Amino acid sequence: MLFSTPWWIYLALIGVVFSAYMIVRTSKEERQVEESYIEKEGEIFIERMNTEREAKKSKVKQVEPM
Repeated sequence: MLFSTPWWIYLALIGVVFSAYMIVRTSKEERQVEESYIEKEGEIFIERMNTEREAKKSKVKQVEPM
């Protein structure tokens, strides 16, 4: 029974398995790239928030009566 099936069926099965492997590998790489991008953007956002907070603090100190 194993040898009665045509050779191209085995080739198609190998292609399906290889394709599934490549999909899993590619999605893992994309997830890593996406996470690093999100982390970088988050750091930029936090830095911007801290800069604005410092600017507001300096304005408040200048406006306060003595």
